[in-house]
Amino acid sequence: MIISINKPVGPTSFDIVARVRKITGVKKVGHAGTLDPLASGVLVLAIGRDDTKRINSIVEKEKEYIAEIKLGETSSTDDDEGEKTFISDKVSTLEEVSSILNKFIGEISQVPPQFSAIKIKGKRAYKSARAGEKVEMIARIVLIKEIELLEYDYPLIKIRVVTGPGVYIRSLARDIGQELGTGAYMLGLIRTRVGEYAIDHALTLEEFSSCYSSEGGNPGEIKIISN
Repeated sequence: MIISINKPVGPTSFDIVARVRKITGVKKVGHAGTLDPLASGVLVLAIGRDDTKRINSIVEKEKEYIAEIKLGETSSTDDDEGEKTFISDKVSTLEEVSSILNKFIGEISQVPPQFSAIKIKGKRAYKSARAGEKVEMIARIVLIKEIELLEYDYPLIKIRVVTGPGVYIRSLARDIGQELGTGAYMLGLIRTRVGEYAIDHALTLEEFSSCYSSEGGNPGEIKIISN
């Protein structure tokens, strides 16, 4: 069974997996694409051995996000959790912001955040970073298909982004700030779609638990959460 959960801000993606394991009694549960604790939105999960084997094909599909970016400061984690450093109080014009955003559409070189789950020499980067170790992140080529400017009210920018696999929106926010010369970090993030799984059809954990229980745990009957 493949389901789409609307993850709230707070829990990790693994926390959601653990809850689904408890609800279903199935040990083999995997997810497609990690969401940070400060992010919310679509988290696609596979329940059962057969479906977890094909979860990678869902991870490779495009993703859509609504991101809020704060200008003027950087963050040690590239999001609101980290230590902030003031960079500039320059107020960029709407034309400047729009022009810079367009530079990030297409194949770009992106350096992942130090506080990420990427393995460096067999160790998660965020674990090394939290231990105070120097972490050298390697740039990689990623694809950003669309960026739409939704709102700009200094110091906040709100954008809609459609990406290919492996894109870090925290890194995008950081790099936008660098290009503007103001510094920036990701203030908030909602993932609105993973492939064909849209947030409008995602369930909360409570809704999933209620639906699963009422249908006797029969995956074939839980049509509302299975595509």
